[in-house]
Amino acid sequence: MEATKRAWFEALFDLYNHRLLKKHFHTIYLSSSSAIPLPSQAVFCINHSSWWDALVLFHLNRHVLHKDLYVMMHEKGITEYPFFRKLGAFSVNRAKPRDIIRSLSYSGKLLQEGKTVGLFPQGDEFHLEKRPLQFLPGSISLIEKYKQIPLLPICFYYSFGHVKNPEVYIHIGEPIYYDQLQGNKRKDKNTALERMYTLQLDKLRELVINEKVDSFHPIL
Repeated sequence: MEATKRAWFEALFDLYNHRLLKKHFHTIYLSSSSAIPLPSQAVFCINHSSWWDALVLFHLNRHVLHKDLYVMMHEKGITEYPFFRKLGAFSVNRAKPRDIIRSLSYSGKLLQEGKTVGLFPQGDEFHLEKRPLQFLPGSISLIEKYKQIPLLPICFYYSFGHVKNPEVYIHIGEPIYYDQLQGNKRKDKNTALERMYTLQLDKLRELVINEKVDSFHPIL
């Protein structure tokens, strides 16, 4: 299913989403390796450990990154929550190889149109602490065709601290271009990407656990 993005719906949903996040989270914090604004176009690469990920990503993009963002989501999730299509979500069914090819082709079409594409390279939702992350090769196959467009690693870390509701910590890493990844084969480059992303996510975890978060600022 392709996206049916509607600007008016995004504006209305932003009001609802803001209230929803405020109700369930104490604060959402952000830190970035690069000065914002980041690259004008990118393939967002995000870890997937919570039902909230899509809504946190929407808030981050709406209030900080301001990209024309389209996000690949599992077909099951869009079937259960069809409103995501109006926010820019499009589906993929990994049980059907042709559907994977179709979704990646649609992603490429969006990139050609100057859009930004968001992927959850783990494919499914896994526990935040699960290692290895086991990235699927979709993001690598995209930037292999569009080498001028970087991957942007965005890490989400959910934490219970000294307040009633949980907090979300987000770190945006340096853009990663295809030629920067070690290896000649797609599998090797995917392994290199997973390794780099894991280091960034684990560093974020250590900062949160040790409460060394002075560089973070609230975005909610």
